[in-house]
Amino acid sequence: MTTMTFQVAGHGEMPVEIEQLIIAGWAGRDSAAVEHHIAELEAIGVRRPTQIPCFYRVAATLLNPARSIQVPGKDSSGETEFVLINSPAGLLVGLGSDHTDRKVEAYDVTVSKQMCDKPIASQAWRYDEVEAHWDQLVMRTWRVRNGVRELYQEGPVTSLLAPNTLLGKLNATGALPPGTAMFCGTQPVIGELGYGEAFEMELADPVLQRSLRHDYHVEPLSVAE
Repeated sequence: MTTMTFQVAGHGEMPVEIEQLIIAGWAGRDSAAVEHHIAELEAIGVRRPTQIPCFYRVAATLLNPARSIQVPGKDSSGETEFVLINSPAGLLVGLGSDHTDRKVEAYDVTVSKQMCDKPIASQAWRYDEVEAHWDQLVMRTWRVRNGVRELYQEGPVTSLLAPNTLLGKLNATGALPPGTAMFCGTQPVIGELGYGEAFEMELADPVLQRSLRHDYHVEPLSVAE
């Protein structure tokens, strides 16, 4: 279990005890596009998921609000995702990065998800404040590689299953269990997938004119041969 303290817009600081962390995979709304991506990854050796979407359970202690993470080598990269969090004040929406080891992902997706910390913003919104205009939210990522900052991901959340739909696939109750946080899928990258020295994330709400933001530096650790 880990305790996170979120600054919830309009409601102040809120400590949340998280006992379970779930990473939702293959959570796109367009089933044909999801199937196309699965086929692409199969071609490079990544096994087909047993269900779509699938839900990977990883350690809650991987959640990391710091602005720096340490990773083995230079085979990992970030993925911006909105995060659903069951809190004492109801369902929250946060922002995180499913930072994943790509080399390990080629032979075991579950292990790759467990290898890296999951950066997460310390700000959050109440879901009921954005539910009515959910499809207007936009996610963006910038990657810094070789000192150059470039847009890495960008698109509306409509490319991913809406929260209520995804929760309906998670369990029969259609609700996020107490003490749970769930990363909810990511978008295609712009250009080449892969390592960066830093990643910046944004979940923008053009209706309420506000954003959740987080950035983090990646410190690669040497890997013994």
